[in-house]
Amino acid sequence: MTALALLSGGLDSCVAAALRQAREHDLAAALFIDYGQRAVAPERVAARAVSAALGVPLHELALPAAAFANKSALLDGATALPSPDLETAAETQASAQAVWVPNRNGLLVNLAAALAEAEGHTAVVVGFNAEEAATFPDNGAPFFEALNACLALSTQIGVQVVAPCLELSKAELVRAGRAVGAPLDASWSCYGPGPEACLRCESCLRRARAER
Repeated sequence: MTALALLSGGLDSCVAAALRQAREHDLAAALFIDYGQRAVAPERVAARAVSAALGVPLHELALPAAAFANKSALLDGATALPSPDLETAAETQASAQAVWVPNRNGLLVNLAAALAEAEGHTAVVVGFNAEEAATFPDNGAPFFEALNACLALSTQIGVQVVAPCLELSKAELVRAGRAVGAPLDASWSCYGPGPEACLRCESCLRRARAER
């Protein structure tokens, strides 16, 4: 059995891939997908660096511009990125709504599963975690279980999603990554296009809190 990591270039997928490699030693490839996100340039650089550090080849795929047509701040460079107070539930929920991209993880995981089957890999490694799941339902256990039920029917070799960080908070994820030597410094967490992280968006704030 071999595994393919779905790499966003971010902290979560970096740690998930590193944990898989450290525990199972079967990570064989990685995939980065350009879906029109405003941070695509630094995310691509980060995904390349992470895959190189883990010693696996990186596939790169670009979706057509019409794949996601909504006005998510994650996609639309003209829409301001929110800078929430993470201790305030209402602000956190509003931020999540502002960057929501309909069925993004569903589409990206299914594309990764299709590539995995084509290459003979039976696992797709993702960075789902408990902290993200609190505001993004496509990061939690119910979604994870539903994906695997679907893939059991839509792949012939039984490709399954594996999420090594599913039950971890962001701080726990960072500690787990450091313990196995994950290339955390190579990852990019900002929702913005760079070249420097904004340090104000939800993703930057979550990472800063986790690394304290």
